[in-house]
Amino acid sequence: MKYLVIYEKSAAGWGAYSPDVPGLSAAAQTLDEVKKLISDTMKFYLAGMRREGERLPTPSAATAIMKVDTHA
Repeated sequence: MKYLVIYEKSAAGWGAYSPDVPGLSAAAQTLDEVKKLISDTMKFYLAGMRREGERLPTPSAATAIMKVDTHA
């Protein structure tokens, strides 16, 4: 399955979360670190759900890049 992951920069580093997997998030100093951490965390979390016989979240989030005219 493919899940949307949002990466956000902050003053302290980087955060990541997936809107389709509530409660799952990660934080790290660099973008590369947070990408690895959220990937590992999501794999572990979803494997645990499978082990417990729970249904995996259905991917439903989408993303788009929007151009905004700031000179109007």
